[in-house]
Amino acid sequence: MSEVIKPTSRFGDLKVLWHLLFRPVRGNTHGERLESFYEGQASHYDSFRARLLHGRSELMSCVDFPDNGVWVDFGAGTGHNLFSIEERSKSLAEVHLVDLSPSLLQIASERIEERQLSNVTLHHADATQFELPENSVDVVTFSYSLTMIPDWFESVLIARRILKPGGMIAVTDFHVSRKHAAAPSRQHGWLRRTFWSLWFASDNVYLSSDHLAMLRRQFKTERCEERLGSVPYMPLVKAPYYLFLGRKPAN
Repeated sequence: MSEVIKPTSRFGDLKVLWHLLFRPVRGNTHGERLESFYEGQASHYDSFRARLLHGRSELMSCVDFPDNGVWVDFGAGTGHNLFSIEERSKSLAEVHLVDLSPSLLQIASERIEERQLSNVTLHHADATQFELPENSVDVVTFSYSLTMIPDWFESVLIARRILKPGGMIAVTDFHVSRKHAAAPSRQHGWLRRTFWSLWFASDNVYLSSDHLAMLRRQFKTERCEERLGSVPYMPLVKAPYYLFLGRKPAN
């Protein structure tokens, strides 16, 4: 567990669960709705999500970060991905953390300042409108953020555009299979597809059966695993998620 994750507390969990289950999400834009969802739980975000968002640290440990490289983390939140590989990140020339929630970015900013990480830039920006030069980035990551980006396929295309040929994309997120999943994809039953799609959608998290299909079409697959992960306070059920690592084709 990353050192920036606070120990679990019952009060913190209750506060997060209140926002997850009961507090209305308001706002006229995607950014406003995200901030409405996160602003009241930002200080407890990491401790709860560490038990819900499986595979993040494992995914980051598999990423090939070149010396003096450039990394863009879309949906960076409080900077969990960065701090899980803090020592490795110091050899990078540039780290760009992109998120639409000011509350989460504020926590990331405080941690970055505390650690005096001079190669990190924070961007309060939409992943579907983020701009860097074409073929200028070595690594792009999405950690449980594609399901929270309405126009998620545009953000995947932007990732492909800014990545250098041979550059790596690493993604982990919740998902559900298609009704008739083609090999080698895992087949989820009707109940699992329906329950998790509805459960997450109440918080504007939209599980998609098309994430992996899009990623496989746009990138050369190096690793793809579909798994089930535990959910805090729901001991009898497991949510489906995946890990994907791929590279931008040379042509």
